[in-house]
Amino acid sequence: MKIYPGMAACPFFAQGVALTIGNFDGVHLGHCQILRQLRQAADKRGLPTAIMLFEPQPMEYFARIHQTERPFRLTPLRDKLQLLQNGGLIDAAWVLRFNHALTLHTPADFVQKILINKLNIKYLLVGDDFRFGLKRQGDFAFLQQQIAFESEQVQTVLLQGKRASSTAVRQALAAGDLTLAHQLLGRAYAISGRVMHGKKLGRSIGCPTANIYLPPHNYPLHGVYVVEVIGDFGKKRGVANFGYNPTVADEKTQHLEVHLFDFNGDLYGKRLTVTFLAKLRDEQKFDNLDALKQHIAQDIQQARAWQAEKVLPVVSCCSPV
Repeated sequence: MKIYPGMAACPFFAQGVALTIGNFDGVHLGHCQILRQLRQAADKRGLPTAIMLFEPQPMEYFARIHQTERPFRLTPLRDKLQLLQNGGLIDAAWVLRFNHALTLHTPADFVQKILINKLNIKYLLVGDDFRFGLKRQGDFAFLQQQIAFESEQVQTVLLQGKRASSTAVRQALAAGDLTLAHQLLGRAYAISGRVMHGKKLGRSIGCPTANIYLPPHNYPLHGVYVVEVIGDFGKKRGVANFGYNPTVADEKTQHLEVHLFDFNGDLYGKRLTVTFLAKLRDEQKFDNLDALKQHIAQDIQQARAWQAEKVLPVVSCCSPV
């Protein structure tokens, strides 16, 4: 999958292209249905497949402009692109910066100047809630009126009567329901980042942790989790805290710290992928470091006990088969 950052970077597809557009936050089962259908339609027409993504996501942009609470984000851009590439269904990804200039495009301008003139699309596949253009005036009915390309709409994917959507996954994670999140995603929820130097508090209380840098989004996780971690060492089980460290700092940004079981190597600068298997408890503010140390020991004991009983398969929902 080739990645094209920005308006100027994306090439004109001389033979045309089959395109889908959206945030694809989480790359959940509903997204995977779109990607599979796009691949099938593209193969039938002899076209490459492409996806148009926005960064920041529109909801994040408008929250900043209007100074409202930032919406939850499931997957940073790097993780999102990796999930799309792993699926093997997309030939090209165009990451379009979402800014004020883009919000001023009328639906007609967006279609003509970007979809037709810039990309030469011949087929467009969108979700059932897709809206675009100035004040979200563009919809599927408008797309169907275009003669330069075909438009189709994917119907909602339901899981036990619940719509598979990014919002549903965010709500499940925020509620600590990792089982439901797993079902909606088609795999266990995971996030990746590089290990950076922190305050080394964990080491001082006998529980060294890897401090993992994440892009400064607003993530729906909060608390202590049983995790599986993948790095150049292979796979290790462990326990993680995702939150604001209220006992020692009460930070304004979220932090992800992971303690790996039975591991003593140097992780600084390494990229780790952390898969969240179960939630143990919410993050708490303790009276002192001794109380924090005691609860961390209990968390580790509970995480080891949980992992001794569970084997959780990691399934990619976007497999072409």
